Amino acid sequence: MKTTIRTVAVLLATAALAGCNMAPNYVRPQGAVPLALPQGGPYPVALTDAPDVTKIGWQSFFTDPKLRDVIALGLENNRDLRLAAANVQQARAQYRVQRSNQLPSINASGSAYYANPRGAATGGGGGAGVGTGAGTGTGTGVGTTTSSNIEFYSANVGISQFELDLWGRLRNLSESGLQQYFATEEAQRSTRISLISEIAAAYLTLASDQELLGVSQETLSSFEQSLQLTRAQFRIGTQSELVVRQAETNYEAAANDIAALRARIAQDRNALDLLVGTTTPATLLPKTLGTEDRTLNALPGNLESSVLLRRPDVLEAEHRLIAQNANIGAARAAMFPTISLTTSFGTVSKALTGLFGANSDSWSAAPTATLPIFDFGRRKGNLDLARAQQRGAIATYEKTLQTAFREVADALATRGTIDAQLGARSRRAEAALVSARLSDARYRAGVDSFLTSLDSQRTAYGARQDLVTTRLARANNLVTLYRVLGGGLN
Repeated sequence: MKTTIRTVAVLLATAALAGCNMAPNYVRPQGAVPLALPQGGPYPVALTDAPDVTKIGWQSFFTDPKLRDVIALGLENNRDLRLAAANVQQARAQYRVQRSNQLPSINASGSAYYANPRGAATGGGGGAGVGTGAGTGTGTGVGTTTSSNIEFYSANVGISQFELDLWGRLRNLSESGLQQYFATEEAQRSTRISLISEIAAAYLTLASDQELLGVSQETLSSFEQSLQLTRAQFRIGTQSELVVRQAETNYEAAANDIAALRARIAQDRNALDLLVGTTTPATLLPKTLGTEDRTLNALPGNLESSVLLRRPDVLEAEHRLIAQNANIGAARAAMFPTISLTTSFGTVSKALTGLFGANSDSWSAAPTATLPIFDFGRRKGNLDLARAQQRGAIATYEKTLQTAFREVADALATRGTIDAQLGARSRRAEAALVSARLSDARYRAGVDSFLTSLDSQRTAYGARQDLVTTRLARANNLVTLYRVLGGGLN
C-alpha cells in the first residue's frame, strides 16, 4: 500500500507541475511616451549631482518638524489609507484561495453501516385434505423466520475531484490572483504618497492664508488711517467727497478680504483635519508661510522617462495588465479536456475491532476526463472576453504612463520658471511699497493728489498678495515634483 501511495503522489505532483502554460508571453508596451522628459526652454537643467527624489524618504524630504508631525499623524489615522490596507488584505486572501486550487484537498472520513433484514421464510408445512362432491378441502402448514445483523466499517484518507492542471488553467488563475494582489499593494503605496503630498499641500495652503490674513489686517489698518484723514479733511472743506469715497473703497475691499480669509482658514483647517483623520493639534498648525523652504530644494538628476516606470500607479496598471495576460491563458486552457482524479486509501472491516488489523487495507483511484464538445460558445466567449480585457488593460497602462509623463512635464515646467516668477514678484512688491511711501510723502508735501496715494496703496496691497501666492506655488511645486516622480515612503 505504501508503494501505491508514493506512486500516486508522484503522479499528482508531476501532473500539477509539468503542465504547459497557454498564456501569451508578456511584453511591456513600448512607445507610449518619449524616452526622455522635456528639456530646454522653460524646463530646468538637470543637475548631475542632484539627489534622486524617488529614493528620498518623506521624513528627509520635509524639513519642517511640525509638518512632519502632521504627516505622521495622517499616516496613522487617515481612513483612505486604512481602506487601501484592507484592500491589500482582501487581495492577499483571494490569492491564497486561488492558489490552493492547484493542490489537492486531502480529507479523512470514517463510516459504519448497520443492517438487520427480517421476514425471510426458512420452512413450511403441507396438509391432507378430504374432498366431497361439493369440492371442498382443508389443510394445515407451519412457517418460521430468522434474522441476521450486517455490519461494515471503513476509514479512509483521500482526495476528491482534483483537477490535473495539464494546460495551466489553475496556474494562470493563480498568477492572475497574485498580480491583482501586487496591484493592490502598489495602489496602497500610491494612496500613501498622495496622502503625504495632500497633507503637505493643505498645510502650506493654511500657512499661506494665515499670511494673507496678516497682510490684509496690516493693510486695513493703513487704509483706516487714510479714511479717517480724508473724512476729517472733507469736514473742513480741504478735500472732496470723491477722495473720501475712494478711501472707503480701499478700506471696504480690505475688510471684505479679511472676512473671506477667515472663512478660508476655517475651511483649510477642516480640510487638513479630514486628511489627517483627526483634529490637528493647534500647536502643530502654521502661523505664516514665511520665506524659508519646508522641503528639500532638490532638482531631479535623472530626466529619463524610465523613472516613471517606478511610480506606484504605473506599476499598479502593469500588474493588472499581467493579470489579464494570465486570464487569457486560463481561458485558452478551458478549451481543452479537463482531467480530474479521485483517490482514497484506507481500511475496511466487518468488525470494528478488525478495522486496523492485518489485510484490512484498501485503495481506489478514479480518474475522470471531460472533453468540451458543444457549449453554445461559452468557452469561446470567455476567451474573447479575456482578450478584450487585456486590450483594455494595455490602453489603461499606456494612458497611466502618458498621464504620469504629463504630470512630471508640467511640474518641471513650473519648476524651471517659478524662481524667476518669485524674483519678479518680490521686486514688484518691494517697488510697490516704496512707491506707496513716496506717493504718501508727495501728497503730504502737496505735490501729488491723494488719489495717487490711494492708488499706490492699492497696488502695494495687491503686490504683497501676489508675492504670498507665488511663494505658495513654489512650495507646492516642490511637493508636486516629489509626488509625480514617485517619492520615497520611508
